[in-house]
Amino acid sequence: MRYVNCARNGEEHNLVAFQYGGGILYRCSRPINPGQELLVWYEEEYARRLGLVFEYFWNIKSSINEKSNSPLQVFSCSWCPLLYTSETSLSEHIKRCHCEESEMPQKTVETTSSTSQQKSSATLCINTSGTHLQKKVFQCSNCEKSFSHLSNFQIHMRVHTGEKPYRCSECGKSFAQQNNLQSHQRIHAGEKPYQCSQCGKSFNREDNLRIHRRIHTGEKPYCCGVCPKSFAHRSALRIHRRVHTGEKPYQCPHCPKSFSQLTHLQQHKLTHNREKPYQCLSCKKCFTQQCYLQAHQRIHTGEKPYCCTHCGKSFTHRSTLRRHGRVHTGDKPYQCSHCEKSFSHMSTFQIHQRTHTGEKPCECSECGKRFTHRQALLQHQRTHTGQKPYRCSQCEKSFRNQSHLRRHQRTHTGEKPHYCSRCGRSFCHASMFKTHKCVGMETSALP
Repeated sequence: MRYVNCARNGEEHNLVAFQYGGGILYRCSRPINPGQELLVWYEEEYARRLGLVFEYFWNIKSSINEKSNSPLQVFSCSWCPLLYTSETSLSEHIKRCHCEESEMPQKTVETTSSTSQQKSSATLCINTSGTHLQKKVFQCSNCEKSFSHLSNFQIHMRVHTGEKPYRCSECGKSFAQQNNLQSHQRIHAGEKPYQCSQCGKSFNREDNLRIHRRIHTGEKPYCCGVCPKSFAHRSALRIHRRVHTGEKPYQCPHCPKSFSQLTHLQQHKLTHNREKPYQCLSCKKCFTQQCYLQAHQRIHTGEKPYCCTHCGKSFTHRSTLRRHGRVHTGDKPYQCSHCEKSFSHMSTFQIHQRTHTGEKPCECSECGKRFTHRQALLQHQRTHTGQKPYRCSQCEKSFRNQSHLRRHQRTHTGEKPHYCSRCGRSFCHASMFKTHKCVGMETSALP
């Protein structure tokens, strides 16, 4: 039997210890020549936590080599391969790690050096068993994740290799882990053994029940590190983080558009297929998804099921209510990394970013002029078509832009929102206010 000595530092070791089942095994971390000393290194942090003092062992070892008549007494744990220089350290270790077995007597190992060729040191036996060492030693070369158990490491590697050795005999679907196959087979059997005690809903997996319970408890354990938002699911937090990073990992194979969520990409792909299987019975308009049809039908029914708890205002879409809620909360989750300006809506944030990048993705098919956003393009196209959709209810005069209609309506209402606080004069239009002779003085605009 060969023994493993404690290395003095991380560079000196040639073995790595890891837990496998109920025992401690050792893996070679570099080539070992015949007769070379076996050295294992425990990290300094772990050593301090366990009371190991390797420097002391090596100082004693050096003095023994010089004075071969001095015995070294160390105290070895009966249930794991760790050794200590004092009974106090050993007792603390046993209370911390082996409290159930602490009534058993400890064994003392005494090593001596009788010749210059023999070496004495605190030694760890290769085949000693133990349960409390949790050093992560299996590191994945693809993503740098580490594992303390070989079985967990092997399962993880299937993420990269795509290996799915567990196959369903019913439908042929394959899985990377056996427990995932067992959960899947409950779908075929109709078995749902995990039931919610609050609402009676059943699930085929225990983790699905655990996630479901958060609906009743309101628990949201996954917190965003950038903003105060919390989420019930880890996946929801991962998707939310893309709001801050701007990451859009799902790219359309048909056009340059990218999306932050897979469902959004799937919805977008239907626009290329041109397939619209869901038709409105009232106006015959067709839609790519049933949820779009249901939302559209509220135009005909006048239904507004989403009500604001702050002001009582109702909306036809949940997303519209969510955006409206930011009026009350002042929440502006979309922050520009260039100028730190914040926005309450993603669309406004994306348009703003184009002021920094110079991007103008919206091109006029008539004259080739480009614009930062679609609304500006639509307004411009009316110069070619002559369309004037905004009509004054007082005189029936029409305008291309809504802002032009608003300015015109002031001629009927007499409203003059631009006020000079120095001379007291008010103006209908901002342009008239700017050309006012008091410009540059203290001025303000009426609310």
